[in-house]
Amino acid sequence: MFYYLFDYINELFNPPGFGVFRFLTFRSALAAITALILSFYIGPKVIKYLQKKQIGEEVRKDGPKSHFSKAGTPTMGGVIIILSVVIPVLLWSDIKSSYIILVLFGTIFLSLVGFLDDYLKVVKKYSKGLIARYKLIGQVTVGLTVGLAVYYLPEFAPYNTETTLPFFKNLNWDFSYLYIPVVIFIITATSNAVNLTDGLDGLAIGNIIIVMLTLAIISYITGNVIYSDYLNILYLPGAGELTVFIAALIGAGLGFLWFNFYPAQVFMGDTGSLALGGAFGIISILIKKELLIPILGGIFFLETVSVILQTSYFRYTKKKYGEGKRLFKMAPIHHHFELKNWPEPRIVIRFYIITIILAIISLASFKIR
Repeated sequence: MFYYLFDYINELFNPPGFGVFRFLTFRSALAAITALILSFYIGPKVIKYLQKKQIGEEVRKDGPKSHFSKAGTPTMGGVIIILSVVIPVLLWSDIKSSYIILVLFGTIFLSLVGFLDDYLKVVKKYSKGLIARYKLIGQVTVGLTVGLAVYYLPEFAPYNTETTLPFFKNLNWDFSYLYIPVVIFIITATSNAVNLTDGLDGLAIGNIIIVMLTLAIISYITGNVIYSDYLNILYLPGAGELTVFIAALIGAGLGFLWFNFYPAQVFMGDTGSLALGGAFGIISILIKKELLIPILGGIFFLETVSVILQTSYFRYTKKKYGEGKRLFKMAPIHHHFELKNWPEPRIVIRFYIITIILAIISLASFKIR
């Protein structure tokens, strides 16, 4: 909104200094600052409200004993993140941009799905929350909407079904008619992966911040004709506008981390984790970096694979030997390290370090090409 207001004032009166609001970097910085201030302002109020309504986390009885002390910690704190992202994006971005519309739609929609799941679990005391197939329907709806938009909208036409192959120069992969199913799979996978990772104080949000910092750089380069040509990657006019959204998410994430780091005052719940994972997937799709997800989101990928391996191995050994065996002490894998008596902050910081390394590798992949 302010983007159009200041642009109108600049066109009409041409006052000195107002042209700066056209710059993507300046608006991104404003979005990040606005989001950070909002999260600091909203955070305590939301936490106080959740405590008043006794909307607290229920701890698994078969989980690590160190988690028992977390019982009753306010959850559904993802509301802090979503509000702190949406408002700055509406203020400082070009809200007519297809990139902004799609990522906002997907993030908000998945947040509502997560909110319903949290509400049913925490408030209505339904042990399983939202039935899995209904949650899947929500994820598929977002994936189908984004997939159809990219497939048919004219601004995506030159490369609508293509993606960049990491580490390879002048080589793209065309998903062709499989594109929309691939998009649905990616958004479903990334939203679930971040949801699985959200098990320790500060773990999911910290890794998302690092991933988003990387995506901000990639989005800016992708939407810049000079830099994209220099690095020989797909130039997508308008993709740079995603930088404003990502900057807002980083600011909101830092604000939420203030309250979420060990010992956490609030948990994001599915309200935040499904939305953040979906945003990760959607942005990667829009900037044609889908195949970079397993590298950049390596921690989320590892967490998901650990669950798949654990359940598959347990079923296999139970069928073959009559007794199920486990590969890990507990899955997702961050719980495995907890049961090996690693302090929670040590696990979180080491996972951060791994994600930083993977982020550097992801950025280096453009120059290696």
